[in-house]
Amino acid sequence: MPEAQPMLQSKMCTQEQLELPAFQDWAERLGETRGRLHRKIWEYCFIAEALSERDLLRPGVTGLGFAVGSEPLASLFCSLGVQVLATDMDAELAKQQGWVDTNQHASGLETLNTRDICPSDTFAENCSFRPVDMNAIPDDLRQFDFVWSSCAFEHLGSIDHGLEFVYQAMSCLKPGGVAVHTTEFNCASDDDTVAEGQTVIFRRRDFEALAIRLRADGYEVDLDFSDGTLPADQAVDAPPYGHQVHLKIELGQYVTSSYGLVIRKPAEGKTPSQSDADQDRQTARSAPGPQLPDERYRPTPQPSPAPTLASVPRRLVRRARRMLRR
Repeated sequence: MPEAQPMLQSKMCTQEQLELPAFQDWAERLGETRGRLHRKIWEYCFIAEALSERDLLRPGVTGLGFAVGSEPLASLFCSLGVQVLATDMDAELAKQQGWVDTNQHASGLETLNTRDICPSDTFAENCSFRPVDMNAIPDDLRQFDFVWSSCAFEHLGSIDHGLEFVYQAMSCLKPGGVAVHTTEFNCASDDDTVAEGQTVIFRRRDFEALAIRLRADGYEVDLDFSDGTLPADQAVDAPPYGHQVHLKIELGQYVTSSYGLVIRKPAEGKTPSQSDADQDRQTARSAPGPQLPDERYRPTPQPSPAPTLASVPRRLVRRARRMLRR
């Protein structure tokens, strides 16, 4: 009997993971091109695979999505029989912040099935919508099997607000429920970052502090900060973005990628021991910071047309060798 593979845990976007057959199958099901190396595709596939391998994408399961915008995940989950409550910020506030003009806001169900992933009658039966402020989650949003958000909680005004959202969203789960979120991650520094504003960039130490708080309350979370060693993991897409190889990007003065968090609520009655909480604190204090020298990541001119999985490595390896000789 083959050995069971470990389930996805919290980690950074990498080329190796995006190339996995399971991720590529999700990408195709979402209407994306197989082989395209884009961090947003990785985010969607990461969320879907983390939920699927925990048997949470099936009839009888309930899911709550935050800041769903025009993303295809609500449609995908409904097509698999999940009862979904999709949420986004108030329409007037979204307009003031520019989300409406860039087609990144949902004001109702009409924007959530534009890829026709789910038959319209099934989608109408399985999906509902309501406005929700992620900084003030309503008390009646409780007892869901899973919650998710895709690159959303970095837009809540500060690092502290984003981390608080992740913690408070755990209250929306029933015992044993799972939260999966993706967000911006600072690839090169555990100190200097954007801590306040419309888009903040989380550091390793921010997630380690969050993990300590979650584990102290019995929540299960493992963090993996390995950043990948394949050519697309070293390439940086700089403005104006080419979106061809787009796993790491230049965002202001920083190089960022996507990071996925997977957190499980304990089964009913399970609480952490004091020794477990103390060990978590000691582990976080002694853990090394990111081993990611800034010069490793340099803006990489984007090729055209879009590279395939087979063609990207050869070109980027030659470019990396030239950069190392400078």
